[in-house]
Amino acid sequence: MAFEALAVSTVMPDVAAEFGRDGEALYGWAFTAFFLGTLIGIVAIGGLVERGLAGPFLLGLGLFAVGLLIGGLAPSMQVLVFGRFIQGLGAGTIPPIAYVAIGRSMPEELRPRMFAFISTAWALPGVLGPAIAGFVGDTIGWRAVFLGLLPLVVVAAVATTPALRAVVPPAEAADAEAKAAASLRRRLPLAVVVTVGTALFTAAITIGDPLLLVVLAIPGVVLGTYALQRLTPPGTLTAARGLPSAVLIRGLVTFGFFAVDAYVSRVLVDVRGLTLSQAGIVLTATTITWTTGSWVQAHWNNRWALHSFVRGGMLMVAIGIATFMLVLVPAVPVWLAVPTFALAGLGMGLNYSPLALIVLREASPGEQGSASSALSLTDSLGTALGTGVSGAIVAAVLRGDGGLNQGLAIAFAIGLAVMLFGAAIAGRLQPDTDRGREPALR
Repeated sequence: MAFEALAVSTVMPDVAAEFGRDGEALYGWAFTAFFLGTLIGIVAIGGLVERGLAGPFLLGLGLFAVGLLIGGLAPSMQVLVFGRFIQGLGAGTIPPIAYVAIGRSMPEELRPRMFAFISTAWALPGVLGPAIAGFVGDTIGWRAVFLGLLPLVVVAAVATTPALRAVVPPAEAADAEAKAAASLRRRLPLAVVVTVGTALFTAAITIGDPLLLVVLAIPGVVLGTYALQRLTPPGTLTAARGLPSAVLIRGLVTFGFFAVDAYVSRVLVDVRGLTLSQAGIVLTATTITWTTGSWVQAHWNNRWALHSFVRGGMLMVAIGIATFMLVLVPAVPVWLAVPTFALAGLGMGLNYSPLALIVLREASPGEQGSASSALSLTDSLGTALGTGVSGAIVAAVLRGDGGLNQGLAIAFAIGLAVMLFGAAIAGRLQPDTDRGREPALR
């Protein structure tokens, strides 16, 4: 999954260039469609894990592989977007399975280290992925990047499935897990409604027609909000203390970061004139610092409150985004992109895992599957909206004869504002019962 995320982000400027006007208009949708697919995959998997983790895991990998194949052979940008949606369906199964596996098999004091190990899984792809993808894209073509990832799916299945078969739910959670499975019929249609609502809203702002903005965007917001309220813990949309705020803030974090991250390669290639291989250096640095931040929080989380990591990390991301925006100015040295966006990656490493730890801490054993699915749901929804809104803004500015760097600056400013808002409400991650308690006793 890490290789795919970094490789596709690296080569997307070439994808857009090959498909011309459609590639330009649907650039953001290549990311948005992926995460809309994950919305459905995440919710569907939440009701299946009581039967075991290996089966849903293999199903997810299979869908992911089919999506890669469609993307690599796509004759048009529309088909590539569809392939990305299928990829997302499969990828959406992975985070909830990982969280539930950790919750079932490890005591609370070991979970921070395990989440740090998960972040470390991005280290090798972070060092090699963008460089390899950039080289392959520059020499062979971007299609080879999609198709070349297929063997890694087989490796993942062989390496992981036996261990997942050994993870079973605790006896005391059996009844609750059974209830979670019974709710699948109710939750899956709601996930589809969230996806449709998000797609309608994103399509409306992308097209830019005032009439369609009313006809599509308003129903999209109403439908999406209605379904999201029923798929997340009560109080999520109002930032109630504890678990609900963790679920909400995860969505704000991913919106703010990926509204910028999806366009880093485009800034460096289309605005500053670098090659794909050179642009990959920034993604590599960001992934390494994200992993570093995750290990820092794993080492220090017993000394500082979890919500402090989240707030501090989000502020660090905001500083990184604000300074990275300077790279849009031609007079600013392009190398500034490396340390500035690497700082944003470090902030993500500090704030990302603590949100999952809060969810596992606050959820009862039988609710860990549904709570983890809710966290992953807002994670993907935030990413889909962040990339979609950025893409719509860039498309609108270009339609109005504005420059690409102008559109990107506006899009990045919105991502920055969302990140700052999340940092402002991070104190609500601390439940009332924990307020005033020493961090070491948490």
